[in-house]
Amino acid sequence: MHDGTGPDRQATGGDDGRAPTTSVVIPVKDDAPLLARCLEALARQTMPADEIIVVDNASSDDSAEVARAAGARVLFCAEPGISAAASTGYDAARGDLILRLDADCLPDAQWVAEVTAAFAEAGDVAAFTGRARFTDGPPALRAPLALLYLGAYTAVTGLALGHRPLFGSNLAFRRDAWEAVRTEVHRGDPEVHDDLDLAFHLGVDHRIALLPGTSMGMSMRPFTAGRFGRRVHRGFRSVLVHWPHDFPPRRWRRLLARRSRRVPLTAARPDARGGRAR
Repeated sequence: MHDGTGPDRQATGGDDGRAPTTSVVIPVKDDAPLLARCLEALARQTMPADEIIVVDNASSDDSAEVARAAGARVLFCAEPGISAAASTGYDAARGDLILRLDADCLPDAQWVAEVTAAFAEAGDVAAFTGRARFTDGPPALRAPLALLYLGAYTAVTGLALGHRPLFGSNLAFRRDAWEAVRTEVHRGDPEVHDDLDLAFHLGVDHRIALLPGTSMGMSMRPFTAGRFGRRVHRGFRSVLVHWPHDFPPRRWRRLLARRSRRVPLTAARPDARGGRAR
């Protein structure tokens, strides 16, 4: 299934041909030890990010102090939920490319370089989403559970979206793509998966593609302490809040029509409050 359409974009950071700048955004709440590990991995990148933004979602531990000690730019978000925290980071990002991962992630040393190269090679892609692998839990279960987890997520949400979904632990998009939808996302709903919500709003007028290269290391926490059931519940909510406008048959027809007409990004779209985006 095709991933959506949109006008061709500059592969570089701007009209002057300069290389794109990169901002890494990490929302965090009470995850200081894993955040420290993540920031250490980001410090070892072969192509360092131009800025690292850690959004502290009212942590009760020393996550903010850990981030400052690692040289990250720390923002505070009192509004509960990953959607609010991630959106706060995206709004503040200065880079041409915004890269997103979670505090429990462990990126390979080439991650920033691979993302930057992927955008340079595909000027019509607005967002890339990547693979993941588990770095903890029973070794024999890591590969099959990662395949099952991401495969099921892609299959189920792909039917609802009509195109490839986004995966928040290994995600990157152009800043101008975020600016086109930032007023539409459900940033105030803590029970919505921010990456799936973003895919709903980006996927009609923008192309989403699979990031080539290595997968992102992440914790097996989605399967522990009752988190899996909570994620499933939030996944259903993330789909239902977009109905009836994005009820699958209606959305699929709209996708097909816009792909054939190549509707420009400036076309009005319904925002998250039921009005029209300007």
